[in-house]
Amino acid sequence: MKVKDGFVLREVGSGFVVVAVGKRASEFNGMISLNETAKVVFEMLQKGATREELYNGFMAEFKDLTKEKAKSDVDKFVDALIKVNVIDE
Repeated sequence: MKVKDGFVLREVGSGFVVVAVGKRASEFNGMISLNETAKVVFEMLQKGATREELYNGFMAEFKDLTKEKAKSDVDKFVDALIKVNVIDE
C-alpha cells in the first residue's frame, strides 16, 4: 500500500494533518487530522508498507499493543484512507 502522490503530512501545533497539494487538491477538499498513533501508520504508508508490516511496525512503536489490537486499529485507519481515496491497496 502506498499514499497517493499529492498528499503530504504536516505538523500543526501539537497535532498532525494530511492535506492534498497541487493537482490532488482539486480532487480532495479538506484535511485529515491525525494523532501521534495515526501519524506512525501514515508514515509507514508513505514508504509503501504492507498490512503485515504496518501491524508489526505499530506494535514495535507501541510496545503494550497486542497483535489483535494492532490489526484492529491499523485496519480501521487504512480502510478509512482507502475509502477517501488517499492510498492504493
